[in-house]
Amino acid sequence: MTSPAFATCDLCDAHEGDFGGALRVLPPALRAFGAERAFCGPVHTLRALEDNSRVREAVNSPGQGRVLVIDGGGSLRRALVGGNLAVAAAKNGWAGIVVDGCVRDAAELRAAGIPIRALALMPLRTEKRGEGQAGEPVQIQGVWVRPGDWLYADEDGIVVADRELA
Repeated sequence: MTSPAFATCDLCDAHEGDFGGALRVLPPALRAFGAERAFCGPVHTLRALEDNSRVREAVNSPGQGRVLVIDGGGSLRRALVGGNLAVAAAKNGWAGIVVDGCVRDAAELRAAGIPIRALALMPLRTEKRGEGQAGEPVQIQGVWVRPGDWLYADEDGIVVADRELA
């Protein structure tokens, strides 16, 4: 897969006068797991606190080049994405996954071939309670991310915009 032609630093420079919230930068708390490449796409949001039932549903559906953004409440107690879900996401055409929470199966995440950003690794899986919400605005490390926003991630950071940026 070819990396998209953008740099988050350039996007920030080009929109530094934007004080209306159209461009937002996530704090540098999320680490790279999975494929080590830049990714971007329209956002699909999930809220999933220590239950990855909605995550499984999402990655098993067509990704259509979207970025799955998961508000895990910053929990460090359970992993919301593991190797099997990463493989499903890659197979179904998701551009990348951003998790405000933990992931597991580090070697499997790298082998799956999909870029993933998350807070940390945690070997404990979630309980399956069928909880969570999809398609609602979420906060990732205190920054609002809305369905249909565009997310751009590279080695310098993660930028969210209210529209696709040229």
